[in-house]
Amino acid sequence: MAQVRPYRGIDAAQRVADRRRQLLDAGLELLGAAGKDPADLTVRAICGQATLGVRYFYESFTDKDHFVGAVFDSVIADIAATTEAAVASAPPDEQARAAMANIVRTISADPRMGRLLFSVELSNTEIVRKRADSTALFAELLFTHAGAHGALDNDHVKAASYFAVGGVGQTISAWLSGEVQLDHDQLVDALAALIDALAAMPPPT
Repeated sequence: MAQVRPYRGIDAAQRVADRRRQLLDAGLELLGAAGKDPADLTVRAICGQATLGVRYFYESFTDKDHFVGAVFDSVIADIAATTEAAVASAPPDEQARAAMANIVRTISADPRMGRLLFSVELSNTEIVRKRADSTALFAELLFTHAGAHGALDNDHVKAASYFAVGGVGQTISAWLSGEVQLDHDQLVDALAALIDALAAMPPPT
């Protein structure tokens, strides 16, 4: 196979990665921005937002579902990595607050991420499926936190973790829409207190 020469000092693989990043950024804008309807998402609209030709879409994605899933995964990966780091660097009794503070700070800095992950207004089939997958990831983060607090009954802790993740998601969605009118720190405190309470709850006898 003929070698692809660098263009303006950038090799072919890097150019593909850069175009993919442009498309993912465009997807976050189209899926997460207020007033945008994911039902109207088209490949042409995605490429127009990214200022790339349509052919470059299929360079990285097979179809729209693949693309939407990749946008969601990229956001989840960023939040999960920074949340895990925040929890790992916090004392055990402050880990819940560290996790919630990181999540709330991240979506405050970029509300598009919060709407993509939590808003009930987004009903795209692929987003719904990805949210179900991400629930397991965040439940595992909480399960680990609860385990560090001495919770011994794994099944009950897991059940509480899934319950907490669902509640956190609904609360953040209501906060983003203005139904819950707490400031940043009040929201973090409320969510952290609920998680700590669940982690400390003894299993049923």
